[in-house]
Amino acid sequence: MTGMTMLITASVAFVGTHFLMSHPLRAGLVKALGEAGFTIAYTIVSLLTFGWMIWAYPAASAEAPMPLWDEGEAGWIVATLLMWLGSVLFMGSLRRNPAFPRPGKKIDKIDEPNGVYAITRHPMMWGFTLWALVHAIVNPTEASLVLGFALAFLALVGAAQQDKKKEMLLGDLWAGWKAKTSFVPYGKGLKSADAFALVLGTLVWLGATWVHNPPVGVWAFFG
Repeated sequence: MTGMTMLITASVAFVGTHFLMSHPLRAGLVKALGEAGFTIAYTIVSLLTFGWMIWAYPAASAEAPMPLWDEGEAGWIVATLLMWLGSVLFMGSLRRNPAFPRPGKKIDKIDEPNGVYAITRHPMMWGFTLWALVHAIVNPTEASLVLGFALAFLALVGAAQQDKKKEMLLGDLWAGWKAKTSFVPYGKGLKSADAFALVLGTLVWLGATWVHNPPVGVWAFFG
């Protein structure tokens, strides 16, 4: 098996097991393992398949190391901005999700969209997607594109499935929330993230681009 075939196989396993365990197999697994057991099993499978992708990546990359296009300076500028936006969306998603279920409490009201949720109702998934897109822009090798596509596909299709599940569970309440929010970032116009997301997202962005070898993004101007 070639390195690229191994990477594709690992990527399919990573994405496929997420969807299978999240939807058609979830009820049976929860019944057999309990909520806690299911969460543990889901986490283990996710980590193992993701680790398989990471392990397979170097060999696949070595088989076709040449980039498919030259990103140029413009590509780096776009990627740097998208990396920042992805970091802001991700950090902002870690708190105050107005549609997140409260254990033991029935959802009968969803707060008005604010912060990153006014930008998109799936900020975490779009954070992952933008990070994948960034790496595809600045490292356009075949292996990088396979890895990035798998992560972005899982994030966006998973987000769409979350919408369908919430619509089934909450009905008109979720329909009203969808009408006020956007799946695609800024689909409801230009909105600003809150201070929490902007500050922590920027710090994560600066830190991640600094520890990169070599430092990239804004740090490249000081190199």
